[in-house]
Amino acid sequence: MFKKLITLIILVPVGVVLVLLSVANRKPVTMALNPFDATDRVLAVSAPFFVYIFVAFILGLLFGSFFTWLSQRKHRKSARSNKREADVWRQEADKQKSRAEQIAGSQPLEQLPPS
Repeated sequence: MFKKLITLIILVPVGVVLVLLSVANRKPVTMALNPFDATDRVLAVSAPFFVYIFVAFILGLLFGSFFTWLSQRKHRKSARSNKREADVWRQEADKQKSRAEQIAGSQPLEQLPPS
């Protein structure tokens, strides 16, 4: 419930801002992709300005996510190494536990040597 409330508190204002941004920037803008001749219509894209803003925002999110993922590589590698080590120790503990149960089952407690 709390998570849904936080999501609503964040997503509703973001949605309102996106709608307002779209309405305010709906006039078509031509983006020339030819740096030497801006009048070249072959390498030009015409779209409402908010489309360019949204595309830039989405690309920023994707690139930011990708580079964050790359920068956290050492943490993921460490977590994998720790998981493998924990698995080895868990297997060793299970092996020792079964060995202790086997020893306890083979000798009655009265016959065990004093410690």
